[in-house]
Amino acid sequence: MMIPLSIHDLAPITPGHTIGQSFAASVALAQTAEKHGYLRVWYAEHHNMPTIASSAPAVLIGHVAEQTTSIRLGAGGIMLPNHSPLAIAEQFGTLAELYPNRIDLGLGRAPGSDQTTARAMRRDPRASDQFPQDVMELQAYLGNESIIPGVRAIPGAGTNVPLHILGSSLFGAQLAAALGLPFTFASHFAPDSLYEAIAIYRRDFTPSTQLSAPYVMVAANVIAADDAADAAQQFVTIRRARVRGMIARGPASPEYTDDQIDTFLTTAQGAQTANMMRYSAVGTPSDVRMFLQDFAASTQADELILAHQSTEIEDRLRSVALTAEAMSGSLV
Repeated sequence: MMIPLSIHDLAPITPGHTIGQSFAASVALAQTAEKHGYLRVWYAEHHNMPTIASSAPAVLIGHVAEQTTSIRLGAGGIMLPNHSPLAIAEQFGTLAELYPNRIDLGLGRAPGSDQTTARAMRRDPRASDQFPQDVMELQAYLGNESIIPGVRAIPGAGTNVPLHILGSSLFGAQLAAALGLPFTFASHFAPDSLYEAIAIYRRDFTPSTQLSAPYVMVAANVIAADDAADAAQQFVTIRRARVRGMIARGPASPEYTDDQIDTFLTTAQGAQTANMMRYSAVGTPSDVRMFLQDFAASTQADELILAHQSTEIEDRLRSVALTAEAMSGSLV
C-alpha cells in the first residue's frame, strides 16, 4: 500500500521574483499536488524572513483553497504562543465552514522568528510555557464545549478541525501522546531526535476522541529531477542558501561567496549546519523512491510530508510530479 504523501510549503520568495509571484507558485504547487494524489499541503508560520512569504497561513490557506477542489490544506504550523487560542479557533473555524472537510491545524510552540521579531509581535516570552493549556483551550473552542465560561468561537464551535502537534524535540512527542493527537516531526531541518521522539510518542500515546491510535508524520526534503546531476546541483544550491541564511543575518552581514560557503561546510560548525538537511531525497525518481521507502520503513511513518526544495517553481512542480509517480510505481 502506498504511504500517503503530503507537502510542506513555505511560499519561498526566490531571487528575482515578487511576493505575488511566490503566492502564485504556491497555488500552482497545490494544484499539481492535488492532480498527483497528495493528501495535503501545509504552510508554516514564519516572520521577518526575507525569503519566506507564509507569515499568515490562514490567509494563504483560504487563497489556495479557493483555487483547488479536494486536497486538504492546513498550517504546519501555527505558532500558537504568538496568538490567542480564541483568535486561531475563529480563523480556522471560518476556513472549515468555507471549505468543509479540507482544513487541518498543525500547532507548534516556537516563535517562528528571532527574539527581536517576537517582541515586535507583542509575544510574551513566557507564552511557550502555556502551550499545552493553550492547545486544550483551542481544541475546546473548536469542539462543542468551551472551557472558558461564556466564551464561544463563532465561527469555530462544532467544526472539530483536526489538530496536529508539530515538534522538533521530545516535548512535542510527549504532548501529542498525552492529548491523543497526531504527531509530526520536523526532521527536514531538525533530524537529531527523530527516532527517540516517535518512540516516546508511540509508547505513551493515549487514545482520544480525535484519534484512537498513534499517527506519525515525518518530514523530508526532496529534489527529484529527470537527471541525477541536475538534482545534485539543485541540492548544492539550496544547501548553500540555507547555510548563507543562517550565518549571514542582518543588514550588516557580509555577502559570502559560494566558495566561502563551501569552505565553511568543511568545518565542524559547517558540518553541523549541513546535518540539518540529513533527511533529503535527491536524484532521479528511482533514487527518491528508494530513499523515501527506506525512510518510511525505518520510522514506520503513517505519512510523509515533503518539502520540495528546488529554487525555481518549474523544478518544484516537476519534483512534485516525479515523486508522486515514483512512489506510486509509475516511473516516467
